[in-house]
Amino acid sequence: MSKRAIYQLSARQILFLALASALIAVGTMACLSNFGNAWQARETANVASAENAPQGISEPSEVSDEQNSIEVYRALSPGVAYITTSARVENFYGEEFERERGNGSGSVIDSQGHILTNYHVVEGTSKLTVSFGGDKVYPAKRIGGDPDTDLAVIKIDPPPTGLTVIQFSDSDKLVVGQKVLAIGNPFGLDRTLTTGVISGLQRPIRGVNNRPIEGAIQTDASINPGNSGGPLLDKYGKMIGINAQIYSRTGGSVGVGFAIPVNIAKRVVPQLIQFGEVRRPKLGANLYSVEQLSEQGLKFPVGKGLLVRSALAGGSADRAGIRGISQSPSGEMALGDVITSIDGEKLSDLDDLYRFLDKKQIGDTVQVEIFRNNRTLMVPVKLLPLPTTSQNRLR
Repeated sequence: MSKRAIYQLSARQILFLALASALIAVGTMACLSNFGNAWQARETANVASAENAPQGISEPSEVSDEQNSIEVYRALSPGVAYITTSARVENFYGEEFERERGNGSGSVIDSQGHILTNYHVVEGTSKLTVSFGGDKVYPAKRIGGDPDTDLAVIKIDPPPTGLTVIQFSDSDKLVVGQKVLAIGNPFGLDRTLTTGVISGLQRPIRGVNNRPIEGAIQTDASINPGNSGGPLLDKYGKMIGINAQIYSRTGGSVGVGFAIPVNIAKRVVPQLIQFGEVRRPKLGANLYSVEQLSEQGLKFPVGKGLLVRSALAGGSADRAGIRGISQSPSGEMALGDVITSIDGEKLSDLDDLYRFLDKKQIGDTVQVEIFRNNRTLMVPVKLLPLPTTSQNRLR
């Protein structure tokens, strides 16, 4: 005869189970309520995002592609500036006068009259004027510039009323193939629209000082001389990039243009407006790639790294005791330190250093590995800004 276990519950156990069941039910309802609230918040955020889109632009999925292009241009082109630049030159007799240097484009980014453009558009200029179509011309002044990212901010002062402000989007969310629109002033033709798609992302380009600008947007929307500094827009009329360069063997557009991601501008613009420059940490040293020097026939005890030629007095490297090339009283030359890595990241050339420093803040302390006198040392270095009086070649 098989035995069957019979479990009997006491009154206390029954009461405990009842309370537990009630708590589980309440918890389940709370979770479902929270999930519903979260979903509702997400939907509300999406609606709010649509409401924040520039006025006059319909939901792109509800209109034709042609109508979308028309609406984006109509809504945003009044916020695209035609920038004319002049520079002071001297003639054969030593007389100075203003000569028109060129033109470019820019985007109004606030109601105070700040305009975002390329550094190379305003570099070396002594006079700036801005127009938004028609005969009205506004004098402008340079607020700040950053050759490392090829971005600059100028300002109309006092600003006119009713400026059309171009809003920033999020360039980290871009995908290859999505529609883009470029508005600018190619060859001096006022506020021209071209359209295309994103052809590629994370393209490496270089600024006016040959420093790498990471993550550039490649587009087949026609970009020509004069488009520089103008906005690259998405189908909602928000800025995703700043048109900066073209790849061309002839000087004209061949469908390969590059824009600086707007998220770089988000980091740079506040400092340009506040300080007139971007304050970055620097090592404060003249550096040369060991690999490149080795290719020229010079011999080094390490295969890769950055040779310190000199360290700026009071700079990050100097304060940490990093040494450059020196000469003894007898005339013998002593090799400077070779920086092989920082915080474990190997350094082969200056681009590696630039990429590392772009992720750091002034005041950060990093561990620098150097090769000195046939041995490896770890040196803590507090990153400091470079004095404005220092030469640009210092890293």
